[in-house]
Amino acid sequence: MSTLSSALKTEISRVTRKILRDELLALKRSSHAYRSEIAALKRDVKELRAQLRAQGKVVKKVAPPEQAPAEPRSRRTRAFSPERFAAQRAKLGVSQADMAKLLECSALSVARWEAGKAVPRAAQAERIAGLRGLGKREAAQRLAAVS
Repeated sequence: MSTLSSALKTEISRVTRKILRDELLALKRSSHAYRSEIAALKRDVKELRAQLRAQGKVVKKVAPPEQAPAEPRSRRTRAFSPERFAAQRAKLGVSQADMAKLLECSALSVARWEAGKAVPRAAQAERIAGLRGLGKREAAQRLAAVS
């Protein structure tokens, strides 16, 4: 029996090796094809980068970059200060909610700005700067118009 079992084992291992060899051969071929394709793509990318660099140099030589003229500011904006903002609101005699209506923002934003927990964005900073020369009467008129 031992010769039969050993013959069976050798036959099974031979058939298994044959099957695996065919599958591995197909796998190696596809792997080789993918690697070749990847190498070709890398070459293409390298060539395109070189072309792009060359085009960039040509564009720089032909047309120098134009500098946009600086726009004159009608108002000079300062760095935001929570204390100045609170003083401005007190000068106008309005509540945080009313100040928020004037600035078209939320009352929470006004409270956070005054507490120094947040800084207004550029658009809001411009609106705040627009309120600088405003008096109590003008503020009350604008609030009446907004409400």
